[in-house]
Formats: sequence, structure tokens, C-alpha cells
Amino acid sequence: MITKKISMTPEDVKQFVNVATKCDFDIDISNRSFAVDAKSIVGVLGLDFSSPLYVSYDGYNEELEKLMHTYACAS
Repeated sequence: MITKKISMTPEDVKQFVNVATKCDFDIDISNRSFAVDAKSIVGVLGLDFSSPLYVSYDGYNEELEKLMHTYACAS
């Protein structure tokens, strides 16, 4: 399982969910206390964007990896 720490805004959600839905593996996004399916725009919009988010997945998709790099934040 891969987990990456990211930072994004509500304005980034549409692009994030669009990329996630193209992946043939499960992707979860959480703020450490609440996790949602990253392919659900409603679920992702319900997260708190004022703190880092954590994306967990077990697969590879080049577009997703590029997006993770774009939204990456320091550990």
C-alpha cells in the first residue's frame, strides 16, 4: 500500500477525482481521522482542506503519479 501526503484546495478536487476514476484500483483519501473513496467527488469535498491529506492506493497509474507529485507536500 502506498500512502502519500498531499495538499490541495476544493478547486483541485474535480481534476483529482477525474484522474482517480481512471484508475482500476481503489484509492482512499483521508485527513487521518476520516477516510473517503477518492473517486467520490462528494466524499472528497467533505474533507477538511486546511490540513494535509493522505492518499492511499495499491496500484500504478502514470497520470495519478504526476498528480501526486503536483500536490505533494513536505513530510
